Amino acid sequence: MKLSKIDLSSLRAIAHDENGLKLLIEREDEIEYIEIPAPLAAYEGLQLLDRIIASTPAIEPCVEPIEMLPACSTMAAQVGYDEDREILQIEFNNGSVYQYSEVEPELWEDLQATDSIGSFYNQEIKGYYPSTKID
Repeated sequence: MKLSKIDLSSLRAIAHDENGLKLLIEREDEIEYIEIPAPLAAYEGLQLLDRIIASTPAIEPCVEPIEMLPACSTMAAQVGYDEDREILQIEFNNGSVYQYSEVEPELWEDLQATDSIGSFYNQEIKGYYPSTKID
C-alpha cells in the first residue's frame, strides 16, 4: 500500500464516480485537483471526516504578542513560539500569519534546527495542529 499525506483541513470539495475520488485541495493561493482510484466506501469515509472537521471549533487566536524570529526561508518570513501556551506562530512570505496550538516544545526546537523550514512545515505541522489565521 502506498500512503500519501494530504492536509484534509484544506479540502474544499470531494466527488466520486466509477473511477474513484476527485478532490479539490487549497494549497496556499492555488487549488489543486487530485484523482484517486477508490471505492465508494472511501468517498463516504471522506464525507464523514469532512463533517467531523466542520464541527471542530476553530481555536481562538492568541492576543498577547509572540516574540518572532527572522526565518531564512523561501516560505516563511518569521517564526515564533509561546512555550507556556504551546502556540507556534508563522508569518509567511505572502504576509499571512497563522497560529498553531498544542505544539510541543520539542517541535519548536526541531523547527529551529531544520535546514528547510518549508519542508519541515509541510511534513510536520500543516494539517497536524489546530490553526487559525491572524488578521
